[in-house]
Amino acid sequence: MRQAERILKVQELFTKQEFVNFEELCKSFNASKSSIRRDLMELERKGVLRRVHGGAISLQTRDEVMDFGRLSISSHDEKTSIGKVAASLVEDGQTVIMGGGSTVAEVAKNLIGKSVQIITNSIPVAQIFWDSKQVEVTLTGGYLFPRLGVQLGPICERMLNSVSADILIMGIRGITSVGISDSNSLIVESLRTMIKAARKVIIVADHSKFGRDAMIHVASLSDVDQIVTDSKISREFQEMLRENQVECLIA
Repeated sequence: MRQAERILKVQELFTKQEFVNFEELCKSFNASKSSIRRDLMELERKGVLRRVHGGAISLQTRDEVMDFGRLSISSHDEKTSIGKVAASLVEDGQTVIMGGGSTVAEVAKNLIGKSVQIITNSIPVAQIFWDSKQVEVTLTGGYLFPRLGVQLGPICERMLNSVSADILIMGIRGITSVGISDSNSLIVESLRTMIKAARKVIIVADHSKFGRDAMIHVASLSDVDQIVTDSKISREFQEMLRENQVECLIA
């Protein structure tokens, strides 16, 4: 495959995802590392992407899928209800890992006043506890992902590998019988590391996330303990969770 054709295909990938993995590009295009590196350098020169550890991130404006501000507005009432129910599952004295996303931020708002330790890679979540005297917050560190405000990459993953927590509260892009999925491979690695670090995994997701396959598999439903969702979830998906021994809590 010629360089011009590869470059067009990489640009096409960015219409579907915000991050492209360097190793996966080499395999997909059956090209050498030096060839793919030159392709990415050319696209970076044109202002299409920025090269980061493990691949490249798009600099092109995308829709609300990768924008925390817009996500906060979407399904706001459902997320508010989910946040209250999920927060009620956290007890004083517990250590809680909190992922990024607007639904997790709603959970965080309802944890103010509890005596808990929070470990998070989310700047918006950490800011919620800015002046809290009861909540202790530890940030993971790592590469700051544009617009979502989450820290990712090797530094983040190393930190998460060094801790353990009572609970993980995280959002996700897709939930099917196969498991949970997301659309960005850079984010996915951090999510997987969070799951390994927690003794209990709680997913917070509104009904629109069910039945959606978000391209990259994160974990099986067997890795999930509870899912907190809204009242619009169909009976079909409630039964799917029951069959997989995942407790479904409806806000």
